[in-house]
Amino acid sequence: MASLFVIQGADQGKRFEFKTSPVPLGRDNSNAIRLHDTEVSRRHAEIRLEDELYRIVDLGSANGTFVNGHLVDQAPLHTGDRLQLGQTVMLYNEGALGAKRDLTARVDLLSKSSPEDRSAILRSIPSDEGSRVLQQPDGAAGWLRDRLTNLSVMYRATQAVSHILDIDSLLPQVLELVFESIGADRGAILLKEGGDDLVPKAVRWRLPEDSDERMTISRTIIDYVLEQGQGVITTDAPGDKRFSPAQSIVDYRIREAICVPVQGRHTTLGVLYADIQSDGGLALAASGKGGRRGKFSQDQLTLMVAIGHQAGLAIENTTFYNDKIHAERLAAVGQTIATLSHHIKNILQGIRGGSYLIDLGLNEKDEAIVRRGWTIVEKNQTKIYNLVMDMLSFSKDREPALEAADLNETVADVIELMQSRADELGVRLEWTPCASIPKILIDPDGVHRAVLNIVTNAIDASEGASDACVVVSTEWTADAPTVRIRVKDNGPGIDEADVPGIFQIFCSTKGSRGTGLGLPVSQKIIREHGGSISVTSQMGQGATFLIDLPATRRSDQKESDEPMDLDEPMDSDD
Repeated sequence: MASLFVIQGADQGKRFEFKTSPVPLGRDNSNAIRLHDTEVSRRHAEIRLEDELYRIVDLGSANGTFVNGHLVDQAPLHTGDRLQLGQTVMLYNEGALGAKRDLTARVDLLSKSSPEDRSAILRSIPSDEGSRVLQQPDGAAGWLRDRLTNLSVMYRATQAVSHILDIDSLLPQVLELVFESIGADRGAILLKEGGDDLVPKAVRWRLPEDSDERMTISRTIIDYVLEQGQGVITTDAPGDKRFSPAQSIVDYRIREAICVPVQGRHTTLGVLYADIQSDGGLALAASGKGGRRGKFSQDQLTLMVAIGHQAGLAIENTTFYNDKIHAERLAAVGQTIATLSHHIKNILQGIRGGSYLIDLGLNEKDEAIVRRGWTIVEKNQTKIYNLVMDMLSFSKDREPALEAADLNETVADVIELMQSRADELGVRLEWTPCASIPKILIDPDGVHRAVLNIVTNAIDASEGASDACVVVSTEWTADAPTVRIRVKDNGPGIDEADVPGIFQIFCSTKGSRGTGLGLPVSQKIIREHGGSISVTSQMGQGATFLIDLPATRRSDQKESDEPMDLDEPMDSDD
């Protein structure tokens, strides 16, 4: 199924799959693809399926829709296209949309003894010759030199392979490049799978394909290309001395064909095949000098070898990338288990110590010892609860349960909850609400948890400072599209080099007291609201965290006491 993969923006890392039409995109939660980006309109664009091809259609958005950096009203989407809405950049992949055009099942490999296999190799070239020509284009003849001089073919090859992250989407792009470069009628890419077994991975016909037509390719010549590492031009004639009449390359009705290796860095991965059909007869005709007259030239063969080499490198890069992602995921799982085990071990040690005091107090009938032990157990229960809630919040995407709420009330609950901890650590906790803030659409529980994590960090950071103080305030002006929560402490501050990493999971500056989940969870919750968190800090002068939330309301809310729509100017589309 087709998909959009977010590579930049608030929803980075998310993959949106779709198989229906139309597919609306926008900031409103009624969209099939909802983006938590304040620069995206509520109803920004739609993806529509037309003639088995998806198109992006802008719906009069405030900031426009861009495909590969170009502003568009509407445009077709192809695998590898970069779609930008606001600050969000997504990579498009048509996925299984091309399944209806899947022609790989119509490829047959003739056995070496097949009587229908009658073609012969006319020319061959080592696979490294194409790489040499790419590095020294002036040494090529006219047609190829012109092609390589303007770099149009290889530039497109590089473009095709640099934006695509899976092989199934890459190979059709390579075939399209072949068709445009040498004017083939049919083409196929066959790759090794399970040892030396070749499997068709991509097939293409230039003209609308006949449902009964099959593409028959000889295993004899494919074996020659793979074993010798050479690209070949073939024709439907048994004149090549290296092969008997039963060892030609392609089925009848083939006028000429090119077959080249798909060459990786160290191994041959498969073959790239293209041909031109005719109604029968030989493709060769004697020229005045006894030469040949055909469609494919030596220069085109050289170019095909170069494309095959580029395709091989791209396939290897894609495979290496996927292996790297898999290894990184395994490493992340291992790191997660090790980190959580460390935190849980510390918590269990605290519970064990408290349990020991409770047991001692019960045995000695000393209520003071029991209460002291219970305080330790209760504190570690709170740590377990916070750890589990942070893990749940960070582990899955969550749509905020939006409701019209008083932001001051939500933040005040955090202040009340943390007051006793601030008193315990000798930190003055000040709360300065903005009285004019209207009710806004938020998930109160989610925002409460996000603010709680930041205020907790600020109190811990201020412990031991001279006149330790944490100031929490809310800010809003009538013409502002966002409301702001400011948390300022006078702790030791954060080194400038450490600021980018504080929102990384399991990155903690609190040693064994921190889990490294608080700030990443807070950032995730605020992004799910379409907001952002930023931090400014100087060593020795404390740190200030700014939480910005959109001041929005649902369009169907009409009660006078509901929040005002401060998000965008009024218009007919947004």
